Amino acid sequence: MIGYLNLILRLVIWFLLTANFSLTNIIIGVAIALLLPGLRKTPTVLTDWLWVFYEIVIAIPQAYAEAFEMIFRPHNYEEITREEVKPRRTPGLIFLDIFLITFTPKTIVVKYHEDGWYAVHWVRRRRAR
Repeated sequence: MIGYLNLILRLVIWFLLTANFSLTNIIIGVAIALLLPGLRKTPTVLTDWLWVFYEIVIAIPQAYAEAFEMIFRPHNYEEITREEVKPRRTPGLIFLDIFLITFTPKTIVVKYHEDGWYAVHWVRRRRAR
């Protein structure tokens, strides 16, 4: 089941990049998604995938709220923090985690470290204490 979710994620990314739903592009997208390495099934739980999609849906209004907050109340301070990667993350889930962090205007993932953490750049209103 999880292998299919990775395949679907790759196809969605392909269609977002190409913005073309012709038969030829669909065939090319499926071929590329199948030929990319790492499609093997990995031990993840379906609830992990559902939870990430739920967090993405919640992040949309949060992104708008943060954008308006940054417009009306300037954020003058920056910092880089380390955030730990959740356990049992496949490459697809790590991609979605990075997308989720970067989607909101106040944060962006600067680097993913293989030993299990992200370097996240924050824009803040006040200096952290």
